[in-house]
Amino acid sequence: MAKAKKRYVCQACGSVSHRWQGQCPDCAEWNTLAEDIPATVFSQKHDLSSGGRAVEFVELDAPGEELVRRPTGLAEFDRALGGGLVPGCAILMGGDPGIGKSTLLLQATALIAKSGGSTVYVSGEEAAGQVRMRASRLGLADAPIKLAAATSVRDILTTLGTMEPPALLVIDSIQTMHSDTIEGAPGTVSQVRGCAFELIRYAKENGTALVLVGHVTKDGNIAGPRVLEHMVDVVMSFEGERSHQYRILRALKNRFGAVDEIGVFSMEGRGLAEVANPSMLFLSGRDEPLAGSAVFPALEGTRPVLIEVQALIVRLQSGATPRRAVVGWDNGRLAMLLAVLESRCGLNFSSAEVYLNVAGGYRLSDPAADLAVAAALVSALADKALPRESVWFGEVSLAGEIRQVSHAGLRLREAAKLGFSAGFGPQDSPDSSGLKFQGFKQLSNLVDQVVASE
Repeated sequence: MAKAKKRYVCQACGSVSHRWQGQCPDCAEWNTLAEDIPATVFSQKHDLSSGGRAVEFVELDAPGEELVRRPTGLAEFDRALGGGLVPGCAILMGGDPGIGKSTLLLQATALIAKSGGSTVYVSGEEAAGQVRMRASRLGLADAPIKLAAATSVRDILTTLGTMEPPALLVIDSIQTMHSDTIEGAPGTVSQVRGCAFELIRYAKENGTALVLVGHVTKDGNIAGPRVLEHMVDVVMSFEGERSHQYRILRALKNRFGAVDEIGVFSMEGRGLAEVANPSMLFLSGRDEPLAGSAVFPALEGTRPVLIEVQALIVRLQSGATPRRAVVGWDNGRLAMLLAVLESRCGLNFSSAEVYLNVAGGYRLSDPAADLAVAAALVSALADKALPRESVWFGEVSLAGEIRQVSHAGLRLREAAKLGFSAGFGPQDSPDSSGLKFQGFKQLSNLVDQVVASE
């Protein structure tokens, strides 16, 4: 057997280097490389075709027990999951500290327990008394949840082996779990990977739905090895701004349902409340039409959500450097849109400060928001309000063309359902909503429409 070679593993991203460095070459984090020596290193190939256990193969159409989804009791949570919890599924949920991950899971666990399902909630960050205190504040003190405060995976699995497998097992959080068979402190790459593997294997073998809470880095990514996201069936992100009451549960990966489906919640005194109509939440406070305001029908998974885009243009004295500030949209895309408006439409933004905000703390990534942002910018520049109760959508090309976007009819039907009377978008967009629709072929048509409006 050859001598084991030293290698260094980044504790932030999991990349491997054969020499120690102060900075990880992949994620650029400092002082994250730690020595990791493989247990065995073979100097020559070995025959692995014998000595193992035979694997049982089954036919794809073989009869078997049908997996039935279990509702969590929270319709918005079930929507993001694709219809409920699948037995044996492994879910990884990440989110900023204090955003409400533990509150959401405690509410879902309590509702499942009250409906007759056995649930286990294991907290590695709080004592059992602290969890009970939060449950009492949420009005869930009478829920028959099996609660434990533990961090040893061996102890947790040994205890679970002495009882009937639960319908739901929540681990809060995976970065606090520790296995005595792996060297390293809790939260390191090897510990997170090893503990997650043992817990997922238990869930698959016993048909238990497993939820792992994950910490996030300052960049918003789930801390630990990237392979953790590949090991689980569902990756969910719990998003929102602490200064705003709304929270969005987004499915980033889902083997059992649609990706990018969202559930919307509102943080209240007694926990998280479901928001059945998110558009009313994001459009609240719009009393009179103002210059620089446009409504965009966004699409999150299969759910249309109406969002208000706000723009402000401030003229500067000659010689001052104009500022560009964006909240809730891509800064580079704003710069591109301003360049198209100047080059193709003859507008001048070079001597003005531009401020763009997506109301409610919402973050837009849909390219169909280009036309709504352009309408808000032109409206603010001309100091003219856009037509009342109108929505705007469409992708803008570098040539100034307004291009088609997906699900135009669905966006317009949602706007009509909420009382909007006019829609503006790409030419020849399908419309079965009954709205008064006007299509644009060029961005200059939008400028003419806004300038001519009263």
